[in-house]
Amino acid sequence: MILVVWCSLWVLASAVVAMLPMKRQYLPGVILLLAAPVLILLLGLRFGWVVALLASLAFVSMYRNPLRFFWVRLCGKTPEVPR
Repeated sequence: MILVVWCSLWVLASAVVAMLPMKRQYLPGVILLLAAPVLILLLGLRFGWVVALLASLAFVSMYRNPLRFFWVRLCGKTPEVPR
């Protein structure tokens, strides 16, 4: 039950961070970005792979721009950074 509460708090924190100005999103956004795979893994272990898959899809939907940025960087290209 505690895991569900932590995941719910993560979703609320992500929504709050998304409403911040872009310059103030970086640090909390990176922390939440790094915490997500851990929470998704724990959800998968506790509730099964279907729940982990759904959580992964929700995560990719919420963090599509930062994930796209890191993907472009990994490919060796220079990503476009918003002002």
